[in-house]
Amino acid sequence: MMTSEFQILLYTAASLGFVHTVLGPDHYLPFIMIGRARNWPLRNTLGLTFMCGVAHVVSSVVIGLVGITIGAQLEKLTWIETFRGNLAAWALIAFGLVYAVWGLQHWRKQRNIHRPDGLTREKTVTPWVLFIIFVLGPCEVLIPVLMYPAANESMSTLLTVAGVFGVTTLATMLAAVFILSYGLSLVAVKPLEKFSHTIAGLVIFLSGIAIQLLGV
Repeated sequence: MMTSEFQILLYTAASLGFVHTVLGPDHYLPFIMIGRARNWPLRNTLGLTFMCGVAHVVSSVVIGLVGITIGAQLEKLTWIETFRGNLAAWALIAFGLVYAVWGLQHWRKQRNIHRPDGLTREKTVTPWVLFIIFVLGPCEVLIPVLMYPAANESMSTLLTVAGVFGVTTLATMLAAVFILSYGLSLVAVKPLEKFSHTIAGLVIFLSGIAIQLLGV
């Protein structure tokens, strides 16, 4: 039978998994814009979203489990997660800016000559850059609000609460990407398609700025 504390932790985990994802534009906008710029099938965009989402959640879970196992103070783990968050935000800013500049250069080159090899290399690099950024990006609320309180109950409670948070986060990311990508596909933006890579980069850049400066 579940205790009232366990129930509260489960409800909190599900709620925070949903809210922190919806309020964080970095959880879905980069995937939507990259998929749109490259004319990916929706399954490809969702696949990248899932891969990065798993990395995002698992990295924080591992840090939390290690910290709790060795008896690390919560303040130290919070500092680590804050440092990771700042690093990931600046990485997202830099990636968005570089991608926007590359997009503009690519558009200029395409007016004169088609260069498929360069585009192919860039297509391969971009998903891995996003994956690394999401490995660095922490789930800020997971360790202090959920994992440490759950550890006071039992290890099974801790793992269950972390699992609920992770599944909710992933489900929300996938749902947001699916809904917004589908909606965007219905919008006629033909005149802007030649600038799709630059626009994608600028949106990613602004997502990083929002995280770093506004704390969203």
